[in-house]
Amino acid sequence: MQPVSRRVAATACGHHHPLAPSSSFGWLPSAAASTNVYYPSTKKATRTARDDPRENSNSREQALLALFSSCFTMRELRQVHAQVVQSGFDQHVFVVGRIISFCSVSEAGSMDYAAGVFERVEQPDGFLWNTMIRGFGRTGRFMEAFLYYKRMRKDGKPADNFTYSFLLKICAQMAAAELGKQVHCCAVKRDLDSHVYVRNTLIHMYAMFRDITTARVLFEEIAEPDLVAWNTLIDGHVHCGAHGTAIDLFMRMLRSGVRPDDATMVVVMSACSELGAFDFGNWVHSLIRGSKLELIVAVSNSLVDMYAKCGAIDRALDVFEAMQERNVVSWNSMILGFAMHGNTELALQLFARMQEEWDDCIEPNDITFLGVLCACSHGGLVEQGKMYFNSMIRDYHITPTIRHYGCMIDLLGRAGLVREAYELIRGMPMDCNAVVWRTLLAACRVHGDLELGECVRRHLLELESDHSSDYVLLSHMYASSGRWQQMLNVRESMRGRGVQKPQPGNSLINFQAQ
Repeated sequence: MQPVSRRVAATACGHHHPLAPSSSFGWLPSAAASTNVYYPSTKKATRTARDDPRENSNSREQALLALFSSCFTMRELRQVHAQVVQSGFDQHVFVVGRIISFCSVSEAGSMDYAAGVFERVEQPDGFLWNTMIRGFGRTGRFMEAFLYYKRMRKDGKPADNFTYSFLLKICAQMAAAELGKQVHCCAVKRDLDSHVYVRNTLIHMYAMFRDITTARVLFEEIAEPDLVAWNTLIDGHVHCGAHGTAIDLFMRMLRSGVRPDDATMVVVMSACSELGAFDFGNWVHSLIRGSKLELIVAVSNSLVDMYAKCGAIDRALDVFEAMQERNVVSWNSMILGFAMHGNTELALQLFARMQEEWDDCIEPNDITFLGVLCACSHGGLVEQGKMYFNSMIRDYHITPTIRHYGCMIDLLGRAGLVREAYELIRGMPMDCNAVVWRTLLAACRVHGDLELGECVRRHLLELESDHSSDYVLLSHMYASSGRWQQMLNVRESMRGRGVQKPQPGNSLINFQAQ
């Protein structure tokens, strides 16, 4: 009998997707212009590769390959490429592969340049095809990635485990469930679905589709899951909001004898943050102490975030101050932690310290200012909030998002400046969402501006006509102003639409006897 995962894939085989392998294609990338400009830093090595006639082909190849270690920009790569062409290695797939790999993997790379190089290779091998697919996927050019896959198949090159891993990852990025299932089906037909790379990517893809059941089935079919498989499944559960199950899987992983790495710890800390699971997070921290994991910035950042969200802001600060190296996420996590707990002064002091210490690698970003504006809102610092908002735009050239405007509306609303908040919404360069309008409606309720409240409610009706809190807020405003008939009308409208007041929530409190 077929494994369950193969039966899942089989359901997609009868449904043709326009990007599936059998589709026709008419697209070919334009060749990038060649270059023959020399870069000074490579001249010495270049002469070694080009001018000594006594060197054999292997030594010239090694000399050319050595040049790639000094390539960090496209300008430098072009110079090395010029030497590759002049040395007669422009058809050597291993050397050319280094050029295409740089373009595909490096943040400084250019896939247009990679396409130009690729099109001049007379007989590209599977590695070159896969690298092009990977590069287009990494840069978000998904259609081109699949078109290269089709060209690869038409050229007679067999797809391998790397090909399908890259394609499945692209499907996950596209949130293209049907296309992903068809790629899964192709992998099954070629008996590659059980390969470790393909299987782990399948688990990731279905988790990104929020089909955690299929992801779990794929995982359970693995006889001895490796660390990557465990991490992928745990992360998938966190992505789907199943944080408790993610922690259960982590414990099962430990019992199976698989040792966690930094990626494991980051995702487990994320689950603890969402659950407010301080005790468990603290226990996981004890596993990290004294190990190399403690020195990894991402792990420390996740600890800062976990402690802050669990209410242990002092513990978060201890971890932050103990960090030997910090990045912008470190600063943001701590600033947001202070802001979330209403420690306005400490949040702004830390931001000032960040400004004093920042360099080209650590500069305040949009998340930093979100924390700063949130702190100002909690502290009622209207003028300072306006100053930071303007500085973000003027000094740091950061375009405000809806969340920044939301913080400003909250800041002005808390201070009773509801009319100014309304004008700010009207001047926003994007459409206002229901969350921001609702923030203003709540401020109108607190400060008794019924006229503006009715206006805001009309905007909310266009966006979310059945949100219970909007009815409740407006009803309370009418009651506070003695307009009982309007209050009854709102409640009647609420009943007529079948809108129910939100039920009281439940909280879990962890405590230990002293």
